[in-house]
Amino acid sequence: MGHLPEETTSFVGRATELVTVERALRTHRLTTLTGPGGVGKSRLALRAADRAVDRFPDGVWWVDLSPLADDRLLLVTVSDAVGLSDHTLRMPVEALSEWLADRRLLLVLDCCERLVGACAQLVADLVGAAPGLTVLATSRQPLGAQGEKRVEVPPLPLAGDDEKGQALALFRERATTAVPGICLDEPAAEAAAQEICRRLEGIPLALELACARLGENSVQEIAERLTSRLDVLTDESARPRRHRALRTAIGWSHELCAPLERLLWARLAVFGGDIEEADARAVCAGGPLSADDVSRALTGLADRSVIRQDGTRYRMLDTLREYGALWLAELGEERALADRHAAHFAALVRGAHAGWLGRDQVAWYGRIADSHSELCAALDHLLATDPAAAQEMAGRVGFFWSCCGHLHEARIYLERTLDAFHEPGPDRTRSLWALGLTAMLQGDYEAAHRLGEQCDTAASHDKDPESTLSAAYLLGLTSLMTGGAQTGHAVADRALRAAGGDGFSHPSELRCRLVRVFALTGLGRLDEAGAEAATLRAECAARGECWTRSYADYQLSLVHLLSGDPHAAETHARSMLAGKHQLRDSFGIALGLDLMAAAVAAQGEGARAARLYGTGQAFWDMVGHPQRGTPELAAVRTECERQSREAAGDVAYESEFRLGLSEDSVKNLARALRGPMP
Repeated sequence: MGHLPEETTSFVGRATELVTVERALRTHRLTTLTGPGGVGKSRLALRAADRAVDRFPDGVWWVDLSPLADDRLLLVTVSDAVGLSDHTLRMPVEALSEWLADRRLLLVLDCCERLVGACAQLVADLVGAAPGLTVLATSRQPLGAQGEKRVEVPPLPLAGDDEKGQALALFRERATTAVPGICLDEPAAEAAAQEICRRLEGIPLALELACARLGENSVQEIAERLTSRLDVLTDESARPRRHRALRTAIGWSHELCAPLERLLWARLAVFGGDIEEADARAVCAGGPLSADDVSRALTGLADRSVIRQDGTRYRMLDTLREYGALWLAELGEERALADRHAAHFAALVRGAHAGWLGRDQVAWYGRIADSHSELCAALDHLLATDPAAAQEMAGRVGFFWSCCGHLHEARIYLERTLDAFHEPGPDRTRSLWALGLTAMLQGDYEAAHRLGEQCDTAASHDKDPESTLSAAYLLGLTSLMTGGAQTGHAVADRALRAAGGDGFSHPSELRCRLVRVFALTGLGRLDEAGAEAATLRAECAARGECWTRSYADYQLSLVHLLSGDPHAAETHARSMLAGKHQLRDSFGIALGLDLMAAAVAAQGEGARAARLYGTGQAFWDMVGHPQRGTPELAAVRTECERQSREAAGDVAYESEFRLGLSEDSVKNLARALRGPMP
């Protein structure tokens, strides 16, 4: 089971290094590939990890740390990469340690150099807690952790070395990709190629940058220009020399870019991770660089291997981003670009919040999830420069983060912004509400109720319908989760009647309607609950809204199950799962799988139900909670698990449950979404 990025270019050479890494992975819990930027550590780690997949039954998991400027997001980045979306109040390292404790897997931490100390501490914690864990790291310097096996990654060998010609082989391969049909076999061209490899010390990144010039220059011209540039650098004290060669290749590539491409290269350094073209246009345009110029310059930089394109997204290697950051500082634009970056992502969050009720809701969830590291960077900047804007942004993104499983970050940023800015108003009320919802999802019901009351008090001063409805939603939902169905119904119903909207006027109007449906089910008023849920589902489906519709399906499934119609219950549970899968909501998926398993068990299909229960347990493990939901669900689970075990028999039940729990949860979820085989 591999969770590795795709290799976008061919892998050349490194046979000796691969054997060395393979041996190290068999004998050491932590292996670190070290070497300067551009030498090929990540590519070697990726290939070694791919070759090791069969040795790790719980998978090989890749964690890209290059977007992280400091260690605040280290734990959540690693947790996200291994599929943990912890919803508990535990410290993140405790949750991650427990998640890994019984697993045999390979964890690859790529680009640790900016977080060496934090990575060393994290690895020590995880290796100590998880006997089956092996870690492969890449870094420009060793982590310094106990038991670390360091493998130095050298440049590719030149002609005449033991594995001669690897550098030239890479140059030939990349040259053919850059200029299909290019001929390097004639003596002059081959000699020039060998000279380029020698001058650039066999450093893969430097060679790729040189090859990117072959569309405009002959191989002989490139060799001559590199020779003249390196001859100017006569200071032999620069150590190691390969740093000089890489710096020369990057500097020469920079010089040969068009002026607007150089400007964009510098400005792109403000981004930490993958870059959407639309984001680059919004953040980097200005002065001589128009938005259309940005698009053209992106293409030019991609053609020159400064950035790599994948659909509408671009990625810049750390080494090249650092070079761009130096030029950004030289231009005196660091603060301006950071301001523009933060303003853009604050506007993105504002748009997502405004579009929550519409047909683009799922797309907004995906956009927020994919921009996570950039949103955190924007919030950090705004907390330092404009706390009011930070509070507005945190309040608007908090609900999305809670639903996508980023509860720890949501709570941290909401608490920080509430502490940083105290002015009353809808933005502060929304932040109180989002913080209360986060606490409730973490099982901290006391804090959730307290924040709900604070939110209710603040809403009374706001005179804003959404503030009032949000407070009612939080108080009503907390009441439901603590067994107060009657109170939950009363709070939500009162707020809805006072709002007097059309049922779709405000996001929290929909949420309060959902609380009322849940409460009716909990009170045993199944006919009313079914009718309200069906109406709510139809209205949401007509408007393309997914989040509320999914929970309406959940309630319809539960109502049908309690009313003796398990076939209809399974249909609605599957619809609910499809919606939650679109929203990347692991908590909702866990709830839906439990309910589908119950519906299947009620149909007498014990083995299929057991597999579903096992898959559901895998998702409960991901969120770190035991099975949860409103209190009336516990009795349903107990009875349906009993039916499932009775129908399948103990041996078959345990076997199918283990398969659901241990196999690839994504594939098992896809199987559940497809339904039973005819």
